[in-house]
Amino acid sequence: MPHLIGERIILREYRMEDVPAIRKWVNDEEITDTLSDVFSFPQSYENTESFVRSMVEGKTDTKGFIISEKETLDYIGQIDLFKLDWRNRSATIGIVIGRKELLGKGYGREALRLIQQFAFKTLNLHRLELQVIDYNERGYRCYTSCGFKEEGRQRQRIFYKGQYRDMIMMSILSHEFN
Repeated sequence: MPHLIGERIILREYRMEDVPAIRKWVNDEEITDTLSDVFSFPQSYENTESFVRSMVEGKTDTKGFIISEKETLDYIGQIDLFKLDWRNRSATIGIVIGRKELLGKGYGREALRLIQQFAFKTLNLHRLELQVIDYNERGYRCYTSCGFKEEGRQRQRIFYKGQYRDMIMMSILSHEFN
């Protein structure tokens, strides 16, 4: 895959050298509590290494990028396109900023803009979608600022810290991206 170059970041390929950086957040509840249920359980070193190896070797349908610092290519996070549907020209986005000190600094927004440009202009996709849990206010603000619109909610879909929370479905269409 090509590198996608932004102002402060580069979206680059996965590398086996990324495993230690991913291991720093993969079992950290401050990062994982807004991610999928996969992270409800501890992730072993072997799980992480296997995932990265599958991305490096292209043995998965997921197409993804490491979000890296522009100058050093050091790991910041990940952004992936999965559930690619070539017939209907759609995909689902998953994103994580794995370095706590960089949360809320606009890196996720910049990565989303780059992946939207790539998905709509290079891959000729028509629709991108994602899900966000209702307590993830920072993520929700980021997604709306990148043009995603709320489509609906799965009411009380997620059980989190003793209560049920809504899962919000969001999307953006190619003609809505500017």
